[in-house]
Parts: sequence; C-alpha cells; structure tokens
Amino acid sequence: MATTDESGEILGPFTDMVQRATTVVWDTVAANTPGDLHPRTILLTLFIATLIFLVRRGHGARSADGQERKTGYLNFLLPKDIYTHISARVDIWLWVLERILRPLWAVSLFATVAPFTEQSVIGSLQWLFGETPALQINYAWMLLYSLVSLLCYDFVFYTIHYTMHKTPALWAIHKVHHSAEVLTPLTRSREHFLAGPIWAAGAAFSYSVAGGMFAYLFDGGITQATILNISFFALLFGFNGSFRHYHVQFHYPRWLSKWLQSPAMHHTHHSYLQKHWDTNLAAVTSIWDRMFGTMYIPEKDEYTPWGIGPKTQAEYRTFWQNTSGPFRDWYKMLRSGSSPQAGAVPGSPDLVPPTDGFRN
Repeated sequence: MATTDESGEILGPFTDMVQRATTVVWDTVAANTPGDLHPRTILLTLFIATLIFLVRRGHGARSADGQERKTGYLNFLLPKDIYTHISARVDIWLWVLERILRPLWAVSLFATVAPFTEQSVIGSLQWLFGETPALQINYAWMLLYSLVSLLCYDFVFYTIHYTMHKTPALWAIHKVHHSAEVLTPLTRSREHFLAGPIWAAGAAFSYSVAGGMFAYLFDGGITQATILNISFFALLFGFNGSFRHYHVQFHYPRWLSKWLQSPAMHHTHHSYLQKHWDTNLAAVTSIWDRMFGTMYIPEKDEYTPWGIGPKTQAEYRTFWQNTSGPFRDWYKMLRSGSSPQAGAVPGSPDLVPPTDGFRN
C-alpha cells in the first residue's frame, strides 16, 4: 500500500519502510549519544579549545602521560596519542555495555525512588507546616528552584562520590572510572555497569527532594519551573562537563574556582599523585569540597598523570579486566577476611590508600 510523505509525494511501501527504519535508527542513536558527543557540545568544546590554543600560542593541552606540551592546532584538538590509546578504546566498550544494561534498572529506579522521595518530602512538610501555601510561580521562584535543585544534586553527588572513594567495596566499582589513562569526552561515561544504578538512584533522590519541596510550596504546579530548571542546569553542567574529561586545560580564575569546579580541577581528581587523591569530588560547584576540606585548585599546567598508578594499572587496562575488576577485588577482601591494610600507595597491590590521605 502506497503512502505520502510530508511534501505530498507518493511513496511506495519499500521506500516508506526504509524511511521509517532510518528515522527509528537515527532517533535511537541520538537518544543514546553521550551528552559530550552531541554536535552542539562538540562545536562549543572545539571553539573554546581553539580560543585557548590561540591565547596560549599552542600551549595548554596535555599528552597521554599528563604533561602539558606545545603542539600544532590539529594535534592540540585531537592528539593521536590520546585517541588511539587502549584506554580510549576501552571507554567505548564500557559505555556500550552500560547502555545495553541500562533499561534493566533505569526505569525501575526512577519509577520507585523518585515518586517515593517526592511524596515523603511533601508528606513531611504537610505534617510540619500544614497545608500548602500555594504560592504563585514567578521567575524568581523558578530561579530559586533551579538553584536548590542544583545544590541538592551536587551535594548528593558529592556524598556518593566521597563514599565511593573511602569505602573499599565501593572503590572497587569506582576504580574502573579512574583506571582511564587518558581523558576523552567519552571518559565521562566510563563506568562499571554496577555504578550506573548507584548514580541514577542518587540523581532521582536529589531531584525528588527539591521537587517535593517546591511541589508543596506551589501546590503541585511546578511543571513550568521544572522546564526552566532542566535547561539552566543542563547549560551550566554541559558547559563545564565537556572539558572535565578533555585533555585541554580549562582553568577558571581562582576566585571563581572556589565556587564552581573548573574542568582543570577535575584533571587533578583523575591524577594518581598522592597530593591529588580524593579531591574535587562534587559535580558542579566547589562549595561542598571547600566546606569539607577536599577542594584542590591546581596551578597552571600542573602535572596530572591519569589512571590508578603504574603498579596496578596493568590490572585495569583491558575491557575484561575493568569489567571483572570489582569482583576480583571483592574476592580478595573476602579471602583476606578484612579490608586491605592502610598504608598503601597509589598503584600498590593494596586496594585502599592511607586513611589520613586522599585517593584519586
């Protein structure tokens, strides 16, 4: 049976099927493309990187060993030693596995954690303060909702991230992200498949806390504010996030770095040098890191060798090693009957570093 397209042109059944299939494939690819690889994000990243290249006259980009170097324009943007590195290839396969497994837990988490949290917050506020004040939505309230949502998300992210670094059983999972020896835009999605549900549950909880608070204040009518909040947060985090796992250094002025985490601060977070361990753990702001003593503002062109250290990096180099890594570490913990002893150094056979120090 023939049909017509939007222009009114008659299409045969096979042409129609091909066009529909192409649309489905394109929509699926677009929906599963990491945020840092969206065309607009890539163009913005390359534009800012170009400005850095021009202002610093070829300086400001790192090599695969974490050293700053002067280089030509094309190698400044897309260095061969980084994008052909085995770590960059492993990023791709870890992301593919996570995407395959995501439907098994994403829907169930957001369908349970988010509504339960929202209703619990609303119920608690009603019990404490009585009926909703039913405030009228305006731009000031929308901006406040955006800010509260951002701070809630950032705090929950910080708490989860800190716990992952300090708890041996959880560090075994998060170590996969830190085993990246080079940083590329896809490294942001480099996670063990067991980490996805943890981060998703944290995001659902944090957004729902803010959502429940403002639903109570607005008598449930916060859809308009939610739309503004999403765009505001996406703009702020997207602008910052694309450079967090990009080899070009993007510093903020020191005064601004005390409030917003610059991409260069996340470079040091991925360093295996002891002075960089467990620093800059929040997602967007520097507020929580500054409050809890984990903020580290790097110097210009500071050396940041990435990965988990030369002594154990070889154990987390391939896709299979990273996928099976947490299970190997848990087995070691169970076999030893206790957590590894303190006093380890980065890359040693021990799974945790000194308890009074930092860990990457």
